[in-house]
Amino acid sequence: MELVDLYDENRVPLGKTAERYGEKGPGEYRVVVHVCIFGSDGRLLIQKRAHNKRIWPDLWDVSVGGGVDAGETSRQGAEREVLEELGYPLDLTGVRPCVSVNFGGGFDDFFIVTRELDPDALTLQKEEVAAVRRVSLKEAEELLDEGAFIPYPRGFIRFLFEMRDQFGFPTK
Repeated sequence: MELVDLYDENRVPLGKTAERYGEKGPGEYRVVVHVCIFGSDGRLLIQKRAHNKRIWPDLWDVSVGGGVDAGETSRQGAEREVLEELGYPLDLTGVRPCVSVNFGGGFDDFFIVTRELDPDALTLQKEEVAAVRRVSLKEAEELLDEGAFIPYPRGFIRFLFEMRDQFGFPTK
């Protein structure tokens, strides 16, 4: 059973945990993280979610995504998810989420980094990730248009690509 910490609408910890997919009470929210790994060429590493995934199976998504476990910070959850899903030890020391988005059940934190990763050299967690590839903004938008990408708003995907070059995001 995976437990998550619960927060109020202002993201103040409630000092309670709940089962990841279990019912939450009114005013109880959890944190989910996403990591967008860009190459220096501006292309985004994306993953195709495994066929057996509970939510959005067989659709393309940003590099990594997953729930933050109880006791973890958002950054720790992001590092763990990258290691689990891609087999890559990403160090996010000193990196804050680029953007946090509210969703019905909680908060989505998006981290953006630039790393030179070879998709063929990654060790994919087969239960989570069916495939990875690198795409340009145009290719990501085409996947959205085809219904092959998680239905993020088109402008949000563009925003992630534009934020890649902002505020000195880490490139090491």
